[in-house]
Parts: sequence; C-alpha cells; structure tokens
Amino acid sequence: MTPSPSENDQLPVYDDLVRELGDVVTEAREVAEEALHQTTQALNWHAPAHPGSSS
Repeated sequence: MTPSPSENDQLPVYDDLVRELGDVVTEAREVAEEALHQTTQALNWHAPAHPGSSS
C-alpha cells in the first residue's frame, strides 16, 4: 500500500529514507557498540572470563 501524497508531504525526509532503505544509522551504531565490546574483552585478557569466578 502506497501512502497518499497528502500523507507523504507530512513525513520528514529521514522517515521516508528509513522506510525505503532501513535505519542505517542505528545499524551502524549497534555494530560499533558490539565491536567496542569485543575489543574491550580482547584487551582485558588478564581479567577473569566470568566475573566473580576466581581460578
């Protein structure tokens, strides 16, 4: 179903782009957060694998 021109005129351009192409900004943010988490884990090699466990 395609929205009528009057409905389309009321929507910001960003909303139209998100609907057509997906929310690339949010996806990029999620990937960056995951990469940061993995990097932090890799750099904290001396920390225990599971918090609270003492080996």
